[in-house]
Amino acid sequence: MKTIAVGTNNEAKVAAVRAVLGEREYRIVSLEVPSGVSAQPLSDEETRLGAIGRAKRALEAAEADIGIGLEGGVMKIDGRWWLCNWGALADRNGVVVAAAGARLVLPPDIGAGIEEGRELGDVMEAYTGRRNIRRKEGAVGVLTNGRVDRSAMFSHIVQLLAGQYEFFCQNGSFKV
Repeated sequence: MKTIAVGTNNEAKVAAVRAVLGEREYRIVSLEVPSGVSAQPLSDEETRLGAIGRAKRALEAAEADIGIGLEGGVMKIDGRWWLCNWGALADRNGVVVAAAGARLVLPPDIGAGIEEGRELGDVMEAYTGRRNIRRKEGAVGVLTNGRVDRSAMFSHIVQLLAGQYEFFCQNGSFKV
């Protein structure tokens, strides 16, 4: 049985990996590893690099067969802050694939909190008056009125990663 190491202990992210890859074919372990980027990634590029960093560090730290990194961030487009999220998968053979997920504009009040240098999770807690949003529904859950939660958003990315990985394993290695 192959081991997949997920580079976080965030329940929503680990649940996404379990939902897509299950535990019949894989042994899934989670461990907190550094992303190698800032605590609040402020661009699409930084968020992508954070996901890749987590995937590679989880792979090595757990001596796993596959490492998965999932990273949430924000990015600015035309003066507005947007939610962004990335995932990456790395294996022992040097294959690395990455994929991005949903983009959602943040309300100006939330964007102002980001401008002040605060992390999105902290801003969301102040905005809603609820705790642990980053470990539960996430900003996406709040901003979609519960229609898409953080785990579902990251599940989509894990599906993209798994599909790319299968494709590239069948058709030749690929690195992002």
